[in-house]
Amino acid sequence: MKKFLYVMLLAMLSVGVMGAQTKTLTLEQAVQNALERNLNIRQAENNVESAQSGVLSAYGLYLPTLSAGAGWTRTQTERGPTTEYFNGIPIPVPAASTVANNFSSGVNLSYTIFDGLNREAGYNRAISTAVSSEKTAERTRQSIVFQVQANYLTVLRNEQLVKVSGENLKRDQRQLERITESNRVGALSIGDVYRQQSQVASDELFLINAQNTFDKSKADLIALIGLDAFEEYTITDPTIPTEIKPSQLDATMQQYKDVAQLRARALAVRPDYLGAKENFDASEWGVTSAMSRYFPRVTASGGYNTSNKDLKYLGVNRGLNWGLSLSWSIFDGFLTNQSIQAAAATSRNAELSVQQAERNISVEVKKALLDLEAARKAYEVSVKSVQSATQDRRVAEERYNLGAGTLLDLLVANAGLVNAEVSRVNAIYSYITAERNLEYSLGEKSY
Repeated sequence: MKKFLYVMLLAMLSVGVMGAQTKTLTLEQAVQNALERNLNIRQAENNVESAQSGVLSAYGLYLPTLSAGAGWTRTQTERGPTTEYFNGIPIPVPAASTVANNFSSGVNLSYTIFDGLNREAGYNRAISTAVSSEKTAERTRQSIVFQVQANYLTVLRNEQLVKVSGENLKRDQRQLERITESNRVGALSIGDVYRQQSQVASDELFLINAQNTFDKSKADLIALIGLDAFEEYTITDPTIPTEIKPSQLDATMQQYKDVAQLRARALAVRPDYLGAKENFDASEWGVTSAMSRYFPRVTASGGYNTSNKDLKYLGVNRGLNWGLSLSWSIFDGFLTNQSIQAAAATSRNAELSVQQAERNISVEVKKALLDLEAARKAYEVSVKSVQSATQDRRVAEERYNLGAGTLLDLLVANAGLVNAEVSRVNAIYSYITAERNLEYSLGEKSY
């Protein structure tokens, strides 16, 4: 009894150690890690902060400029010996040295009253640029989330394929044992044993490759979400189905049946499209900014200054100044015209980018819907294929065991079943991926 308890305790400890080493990673956890750790998302967020600082800088142009200063100047004059004449009488004047200090301080204030709407254009352009960067960051998050979802589903798909390969290997190993035993009693030839051994070896190689593909896909997922690739994770999520009911297929297709409506929904919320429109607005304000050079600039200024040779009497001598200044560049060698033409070209290109974004969204939504429909049909076909292939293999196995069929017939039927099961696994996760891709194409979810 003590020995049994000791063995149980060791087993519990080993399970605890294995559980501590292997971490479970759900899809939600993977997405959250990617949002926090992905480098592309971090770069996009840094760009948002930079653009927002540009808005503050543009707003600062509406405020007056204030400067203050103070100074000290020391002047030393050296005069050599000379001779001066008074009524014709020479009078020698010895060398002399004079030192003078001058202390000053002042505060100056200036304010731009009018600059040809350049200030207004700069502020609005900065706002549009900031909004565009926010939309770019939002679309980047959506893109990374979809990549995580696709990679996560790929891992689950490859895991199911490993299970299919493992079950096939076990099935063929059991068949090899039966054939070997039948050969031992003289019921089957040695050729059937060799052929089944070859099939088992092929199954083992297939399982090895499937396991390697699964491990690599899991490493890609871990790297994408920014975790340590050398740590062990169990990829599992009970919210992702391994079977798809016909009612679910019908409900999904009913939800996404109107292509025109889907396109309108995407254009209303897609961050990349909205960001392109903001870039166009910013480029139009750039044209306004370039045209501001044709207008005069009016500036108001004022100042308060003090100066004295003695620091303690610095406030004795005081001065105030204020005024207005007007400057107008009448001719600048066509530089303003060149700036306007360049800004107008940038604006036209930005407008074309908006049109191209609209076309891209229309195509992406249409293709995503077609992929979803194709995935649905493929899944329905794969379910029927598995049912048919299962029955074919059962019949071939029974015929072979009764001596009415050949081993080749059984191997062909078994290969057909494996292919059908693989197609079914691929169809399930292809459909789920296509559904997530359509959601990504619509761009309605925020993260």
